[in-house]
Amino acid sequence: MPDPSVGHYGFANPVISKLLVAWTLMGVCVAIHAGGVSAAMRWLFRFPQAPQKFLASTWLFTRVAAWIILLHLIEIAVWGAFYVWQGAMPDLQSAFYFSAVTYTTTGYGDLVLPTEFRLAGGVEALTGILMCGWSTGFFFAIVSRMLTSTPTGGHTT
Repeated sequence: MPDPSVGHYGFANPVISKLLVAWTLMGVCVAIHAGGVSAAMRWLFRFPQAPQKFLASTWLFTRVAAWIILLHLIEIAVWGAFYVWQGAMPDLQSAFYFSAVTYTTTGYGDLVLPTEFRLAGGVEALTGILMCGWSTGFFFAIVSRMLTSTPTGGHTT
């Protein structure tokens, strides 16, 4: 007969097992983001010079923003799928909504995780903060590249 004190993943404490899975999901998000940002960098470096015109640079930022948001939505979906798979949320719609609110640290509080998953929700929020910071840094790098590639160094006369 199985030992009732051992949790779903073979750990004695179900909170610890959920936390270990949350760290794994954080790693998955880092891998998704690394792959997506690397792909965007390869795409951007195909252009020998950054766009100089307002509409061209705006269009570039719009495409990069759409790509980065897609990466974040994929990462949110990974967390949401985990919550449904583990029975922490009743359906995909609720899980994706909860995950989006948690990942972005909006935190409405209208949906909450069961007690043993609450630390996993915290790890998701921290992951979202890190991934959003990474995205912000990437945008900053693009702007810096655009400014340093202009003939006036980004300064208007």
